[in-house]
Amino acid sequence: MSQPTPAATELPTLPGDTTVAFGVADIIVVVCYFVFVLAVGIWSSIRASRGTVGGYFLAGRSMTWWPIGASLMSSNVGSGLFIGLAGTGAAGGLAVGGFEWNATWALLALGWIFVPVYIAAGVVTMPEYLQKRFGGQRIQIYMSVLSLILYIFTKISTDIFSGALFIQISLGWNLYLSTVVLLAVTAVYTIAGGLTAVIYTDALQTLIMVLGALVLMFIGFEKVGWYEGLQEKYSTAIPKIIVPNTTCHLPRADAFHLFRDPVTGDIPWPGLIFGLSVLALWCWCTDQVIVQRSLSAKNLSHAKGGSVLGGYLKIFPMFFIVMPGMISRALYPDEVGCVDPDICKRVCGAAVGCSNIAYPKLVIELMPDGLRGLMIAVMMAALMSSLTSIFNSSSTLFVIDIWQRVRRKASEQELMIVGRIFILILVVISILWIPIIQSANSGKLFDYIQSITSYLAPPITALFILAIFCKRINEPGAFWGLMVGLAVGLVRMIIEFIYSTPSCGEEDRRPAVLKDLHYLYFALILCVLSAIAIVLVSLCTPPIPEEKLACLTWWTRHRKASAIDLKNCKREEAQINPPRGESNLVESADSGDKEETAKPPCWKMLFLWFCGLSTGPAPTLSQEERAALERRLTSIEEKPLWKTVCNVNAILLLTINVFLWAYFG
Repeated sequence: MSQPTPAATELPTLPGDTTVAFGVADIIVVVCYFVFVLAVGIWSSIRASRGTVGGYFLAGRSMTWWPIGASLMSSNVGSGLFIGLAGTGAAGGLAVGGFEWNATWALLALGWIFVPVYIAAGVVTMPEYLQKRFGGQRIQIYMSVLSLILYIFTKISTDIFSGALFIQISLGWNLYLSTVVLLAVTAVYTIAGGLTAVIYTDALQTLIMVLGALVLMFIGFEKVGWYEGLQEKYSTAIPKIIVPNTTCHLPRADAFHLFRDPVTGDIPWPGLIFGLSVLALWCWCTDQVIVQRSLSAKNLSHAKGGSVLGGYLKIFPMFFIVMPGMISRALYPDEVGCVDPDICKRVCGAAVGCSNIAYPKLVIELMPDGLRGLMIAVMMAALMSSLTSIFNSSSTLFVIDIWQRVRRKASEQELMIVGRIFILILVVISILWIPIIQSANSGKLFDYIQSITSYLAPPITALFILAIFCKRINEPGAFWGLMVGLAVGLVRMIIEFIYSTPSCGEEDRRPAVLKDLHYLYFALILCVLSAIAIVLVSLCTPPIPEEKLACLTWWTRHRKASAIDLKNCKREEAQINPPRGESNLVESADSGDKEETAKPPCWKMLFLWFCGLSTGPAPTLSQEERAALERRLTSIEEKPLWKTVCNVNAILLLTINVFLWAYFG
């Protein structure tokens, strides 16, 4: 036996060094899984109506409560959340689970307050609601552009980065190769399927993701000796190599408490309750990705049921994502808990820390063969599902709010094709963005996502709350309030990018506004500032006439507009109300264009089928049928029985939620 080396100089092995035995069973599982997902996507696409804006973007308004609830959960729980939540859990303990539990309140607000107003107003996108509520163009364009920026910065790029990190750690592939393959499959399946494909496969993936994560949770808890063992092992999870004279290697003393000191805590409790509610309301009640799910419900009761189911599902991430992140640190303190910048750089490529690898590390080390393959397939699927949701929603925003401004007379067919081309452009931008995240990944991915959101989203939360509850708010107030909020938020965001977080042992040279003002406090302050600006400017300018607010606020949601202003009512059901451009298209097909009246060539038929566009003329409806359809689509009536069932469930859900907060507080 050779002489023993002192433990201190033993360097932790790198993820790259340990080639994981990715067994035959794993590979078979991955392949079968993806074939299955594509089959479900194609089946649901053939069943659904995809040739219309209402069908492609809102799943033909036919969804029931359980796919909506599952989809609300899974379009939010992407692989970014798995990696980010587990990573922040590994670094700082339970408090980050409060982000998930806070969502329950916001989801109920969505079903009981926001969705009734949106349905009554008959809108497809959120900027479109603001346009109906305030009139004018500038707010709608501002909102669409801001949403697209937020998607690229916080959602698309972080999801792709975390998915690529996962593949890299598990398969040792090149980061870019794995990303490109992943995006190619995702894009094919979104472009071909539209929202129905997204919602059905979402329901399936959520199920597998949750089951896989639960299996991993039990294996992990068994390894550390259940909850007591985790408390003991986590508090002693210290890496072998530390930076002398610092405390960054020590786990937090308050790791097992949700409520932390309002001044020194890493997630202060007033921020967790009030500041986070601002972000939660933005995310769950005004964000296109989420609201689009609820708006595809058959009726209001199904939308509420979806909210309640989503709320129940959001209880679990604390147990199957945050705690496994902590288990990962307890079992692998040298890799997950590393503090020495050189070692961290060797382990995961980031000098600030490697908490992001907590979840993938656990999957690779603890999962048995076959299940490991399933878990990786599911993480990829989670990534695909959240990317699909975002691609779909961004193309909806772009087509309905931006493209239709540029091309007033665009036909249905042109809009569908532009939407799909826009998805391809997003994919290219996302791939180019990867190196930026790789270099800019501060220690905690989840904190990066939340902090960017808290600089840009609060003014929107303020605006939506005031738009729905306060009739006095008008267009100039809304617009200038958003501008003030944007200016303040951007200043903080730019400062954040200029001054990077110091790694262990470096002195903190950041200005006080950054160092001492937690981003959750900043979100709350920004929301209040924007609200004050909106109210002040509104009071100084003339109000919107009462009759123009029918169906558009909480107080007027049951009051129908005297004559529905179809000019503003964009195209909730575009095939039923073909715009002039489209009816011209049908007419011109008869007269001038001989090739169109004849049967189109085979390649064109195939292309149209792939995009779900019909080759026949659009159906036309009489005035009465159109009015009846308008009434059905904007009805917020509920059957008394189902209304009661939803209310009882909501109260039960809130009781459980309050109990959990108190127990872990």
